[in-house]
Amino acid sequence: MRSLFWRIFASFWLAIALVAGLSMLLGRALNQDAWILSQHPALDGVAETWTSRYEEQGADAAQAFLERLRKTSRVNVQVLDDNGQPLVKGTFPPRAAAFEARQHNDRRLPWRRLTTDYSSPLSGATYLFIYRIPHPELAAWHRDSLFWPLSALTIALIVLTLFSLLLTLSITRPLDRLRGAVYDLGQTAYQQNSLARLANRRDELGVLARDFNRMGARLQGLIGSQRQLLRDVSHELRSPLARLRVALALAERAEPGEREDLWPRLARECDRLEALIGEILALARLDADPGAAQPVDLAALLRKLQEDAQLDTPEQRVEIELQPGVNLHGWPDMLERALDNLLRNALRFNPAGQPIELKAERQADELCLSVRDHGPGVAAEYLTRLGEPFFRAPEQSKPGHGLGLAIARRAAERHGGRLELNNHPAGGFSASLLLPLKPQTDK
Repeated sequence: MRSLFWRIFASFWLAIALVAGLSMLLGRALNQDAWILSQHPALDGVAETWTSRYEEQGADAAQAFLERLRKTSRVNVQVLDDNGQPLVKGTFPPRAAAFEARQHNDRRLPWRRLTTDYSSPLSGATYLFIYRIPHPELAAWHRDSLFWPLSALTIALIVLTLFSLLLTLSITRPLDRLRGAVYDLGQTAYQQNSLARLANRRDELGVLARDFNRMGARLQGLIGSQRQLLRDVSHELRSPLARLRVALALAERAEPGEREDLWPRLARECDRLEALIGEILALARLDADPGAAQPVDLAALLRKLQEDAQLDTPEQRVEIELQPGVNLHGWPDMLERALDNLLRNALRFNPAGQPIELKAERQADELCLSVRDHGPGVAAEYLTRLGEPFFRAPEQSKPGHGLGLAIARRAAERHGGRLELNNHPAGGFSASLLLPLKPQTDK
């Protein structure tokens, strides 16, 4: 993480510093004459002052101004008109033009020659100003003038450094928090509020933190539910195993005739244990990948459930009510197991002579698959806990392991829906699977 910090910091800093430095160097290289003309203090206002003197006071006053300029700043000036003719004598040294002509191209002249034009606001005439600044004077001025550019460059580098530091920290600090959250999640000590501030950001890192929070919450929930399920399974398996152990101990001590009476008890305990293990495996399989969703034939599914219920309990009557034109995408086997568990619960508590209502109807954008019996219902304080693995309401005396509703709830969640359990206003108990009609991805 620290190497990433310095890489990002150095990249930002070098990129911005190189761009700024190259911009300044390129600007000076391309506009060096213009830069000297605009920044040299001896040339400041020369064109305006000379033009005013020449047009208002005459050539002598203009020539005197140039003489004073040469004495004070050692800058020589010549002024030409539109035709290239000198308007005043100027202050160029004698034979300066001949000296320039004799110099070879590879030898530097002892002065720097600069030219600029100026248009008079009074007469409209245009004058060409030619300046010659000795190199020693220009070098001395460069040394003095570099203080401010260097100061400005230093300030710019400080600002760029702070900017790069803040920009780098804005990237690496959230990554460091995410790294810590990943470590905590691996140690099962993850706290969602550890990324609360990061999740409030309105950028990609905030989106990542929110997604990580959801993933962490889901993983913690799954880990917690698996731990609770393991504890519940261990507890539930003790009872049939203990009964089997007692029955075996009795069978070992019993006479041959008495053993014949114990074998049915042993068989019942084995059947209970096998049923319990089957339900536990069914609940665990719901967390596996079910594959792609497919269209569900609701009519065939409900008829199959009705036929199975009548074979198991011929004295009970199951009535089907299917709303026409309702389509669902999902996993038929999962839905069949969930509805079968709801229907078996209803069959255990429904009194003889009263029908069990199995409905499939559309409610807004959801499909409601409900099973309603006419039994005693469940006390209101236990409704919220129904659906937890191995939980059974205290007043329920019918046999069961408390896994049927848990399987139905998990199946509904895998379809992107939910399980609602309520006491029916007209009496009895109602269990409903509310599933979205649009295809859902795996949860």
